[in-house]
Amino acid sequence: MTRLTRKPKTPQQTAQQTRTLAALEAAIPQCQACVRLREHCQTVAQTKVRRFASDEYWGKPVSGFGDPAARVLIVGLAPAAHGANRTGRVFTGDRSGDFLYAALYRAGLASQPDSVSRDDGLILYGAYVSAAARCAPPDNRPTPDELATCRPFLRAELSLLPKLRVVIALGAIGHQAVELALRDVAQPGDPRVPKFAHGQRSLLTLDPTRSLWLLDCYHVSQQNTFTGRLTPKMLDDVLRQAKVLAQLDAA
Repeated sequence: MTRLTRKPKTPQQTAQQTRTLAALEAAIPQCQACVRLREHCQTVAQTKVRRFASDEYWGKPVSGFGDPAARVLIVGLAPAAHGANRTGRVFTGDRSGDFLYAALYRAGLASQPDSVSRDDGLILYGAYVSAAARCAPPDNRPTPDELATCRPFLRAELSLLPKLRVVIALGAIGHQAVELALRDVAQPGDPRVPKFAHGQRSLLTLDPTRSLWLLDCYHVSQQNTFTGRLTPKMLDDVLRQAKVLAQLDAA
């Protein structure tokens, strides 16, 4: 007798059928939608690099991470090949994550200033961290089609974070991913979101009782942080503004 093989769910199907944030976090690593990305992540996990030769790589899509009651969502680009693709937690185990989580700690949104592994005890307070793409892409560049395929996961997070008030988009790709994900849930007639600009903020109405702020910030990539394009103070200022808009200090 021929045994039928169940076809993996698409991100769209997963997003539509998932009812809780925990269920979404469990489902994302099972995604097989983008062949190029899955092959790349697995190849990196097998070949590794010398400094992490003894590590067991995650090598799968990476879920978001943080507080289910988050008022602030931070959206980056994609897992780093030897960062989140190794550790299995977004912005964990690389220099970009070092920069981001140190700032979250200074802002009172994280329990510790660093993030090195999934079991290092890090807790986020009022914040959730995610990405436009969930697999590490070659050359850190997901294609437009890959970003579109992954977008339902971000859209689901927006729906499954009921207390969300502010989204911080890290970089132009993060900005565009948030804009496109919000377009399906925003009120008809909302003005088009302006192009990415560091420090810019835009207000979108999701329903008659709920609005959401979109804040732009340069990405925490080494290219930006090593050159001074994004400084700790600049990121601190964005997080401070996000806390005010989200009314976190009053929560």
